[in-house]
Amino acid sequence: MSFSDQTVSVVVGGHTGIGRAVVDALRQRPGRVIEAGRRSGLDLSDAPAVERFFESLGPVDHVVVTAGSQAPAGPLTDLSLEAAQAAFEVKFWGSLRVAQAAARRLRTGGSLTLTSGFLSRRAVPGTLVKTAMNAGLEAVAKVLARELSPLRVNVVSPGLTDTEAYAALTPEARSAMLDRAARSLPAGRTGRPEEVAQGYLLAIDNPFMTGAVIDLDGGALIQ
Repeated sequence: MSFSDQTVSVVVGGHTGIGRAVVDALRQRPGRVIEAGRRSGLDLSDAPAVERFFESLGPVDHVVVTAGSQAPAGPLTDLSLEAAQAAFEVKFWGSLRVAQAAARRLRTGGSLTLTSGFLSRRAVPGTLVKTAMNAGLEAVAKVLARELSPLRVNVVSPGLTDTEAYAALTPEARSAMLDRAARSLPAGRTGRPEEVAQGYLLAIDNPFMTGAVIDLDGGALIQ
């Protein structure tokens, strides 16, 4: 879809990390780019707030959701199901709240792109919450691609990407973690936000792409 001065793109989760890189890439094009998320007061667990946000925008052309949540890790026997439920409330149900509100306002030719993660298709002990959330989003997107047709719905599935998500680690610990991951990946390194952002642009630009999952994981799924 070509961009013009009237094109409106919305990136939910666009203040940091991959979402910020998507915003930066879209701002190289004509049109208006709106970033939203916790930093701007949008709570994805609040359905009326999500609806009001999109109502305030009017018609839009492209919606990207990169907002995530802190998913608890560990085996089921030790897992806080309340924490797991809270994680789902933001990433899974929050993405669906955005999809529901956006679907009513996307113009013909528009697109909706969600975000999962490579653990959706990896059986890694201790990661069942992330696996379930991401797998659920990939399954939902395929159904929505049919329900919302001719609007296009796709998913980008990033692997380990060097973003602010690891800001709580010391610089040394962060570097060591990324180096270990890089050595295990076929690509030989971890991802950069601007590289992953290219996947969202592909989903937006390709009029023949819908119901797809775009893997940008450095080869994590073929290890």
